[in-house]
Amino acid sequence: MSKEISLVTGANGHLGNNLVRLLLSKNQKVRATVRDSSNQEPFKGLDCEVFPADITDRESLRKAFKGVTNIYAVGANFSLWAKNPKVAIYDNNVQGTQNVFDIAKECGIQNIVYVSSVASLDFTKLPANVANGYNKDRRNWYYNSKNDSDKLAISLGAKYGIRTVLILPAAMIGSEAYKLSYTNRLVFQILKGEIPVDTNVTLNWIDVKDVAFGAYQAMLKGKNGERYILANEQHTTLQESVEIAAALYPELHLKTPKKVPKCLLYSVAGLMEFTSKLTGKEPLLQRHYIDMFYGLKQDYDISKSKQELGFHPKSSKKALLDALIYLKSDWKNPENK
Repeated sequence: MSKEISLVTGANGHLGNNLVRLLLSKNQKVRATVRDSSNQEPFKGLDCEVFPADITDRESLRKAFKGVTNIYAVGANFSLWAKNPKVAIYDNNVQGTQNVFDIAKECGIQNIVYVSSVASLDFTKLPANVANGYNKDRRNWYYNSKNDSDKLAISLGAKYGIRTVLILPAAMIGSEAYKLSYTNRLVFQILKGEIPVDTNVTLNWIDVKDVAFGAYQAMLKGKNGERYILANEQHTTLQESVEIAAALYPELHLKTPKKVPKCLLYSVAGLMEFTSKLTGKEPLLQRHYIDMFYGLKQDYDISKSKQELGFHPKSSKKALLDALIYLKSDWKNPENK
């Protein structure tokens, strides 16, 4: 009898590649899909099939999903900014979700672990909990895409009779990176002393390997139609994060960023947004980010994930320390090769 095939979409991304490695360590037969199959570096030495596929291209999914039993739907556009965010971020993620489930139904897929995000949680009551429902703030196209894709995945899973389990990771950082994710890049900026001011935004650091384990456990133990938060219980401030890095590497002489009044941040963000329209490059700060995140404490109730998935991640501080060591000592920037 041939082995069941587990497929990971977005398998050259930070979570996707760590998940492929974990599944292989569990002696599973793995098929990895990537948009650009010319870059084989993330799969060097890995005994897995690599298929070119894009969640916006139904025919490519049809070829990749053939013979597959379980899908880890990791691939998505994780961007907080784009020139045309409605198309590049929202449409990509929502239509991509529709395509994955439509083709999964066609191909007789039995199980999907769908990677959502803590972005789809309601933060008006802390700690944030799946029982509180969805994020009601509609100012950001990425957050909109995660909200609506999350709901769509649950409804399509029920409609098509596919067991569907959702995981909601926080700020994933850590090793086995082949390019810098949005959150690993922030850790890298801390190391380089590029955090001049504290924007009063908090982070909930989580090791990417813990998230990969949570995804694996979700496939084994997760309940159909349920959402599981994969995060730490308590947030870390930007100031605390820089102080942790400064204590680890005193030779870098990292300075704790100073808090800046919200009104001044607003003015700076307005200027950056104006410049962005001229240059076409992402502004470092945007006014609606300040509205959404200023003073928000990203704390989560992960009791459900602990009880039902056996999810017990390393602490936020340990995750950050490990990521700092990896990015300073082991990470090789592909552009420098």
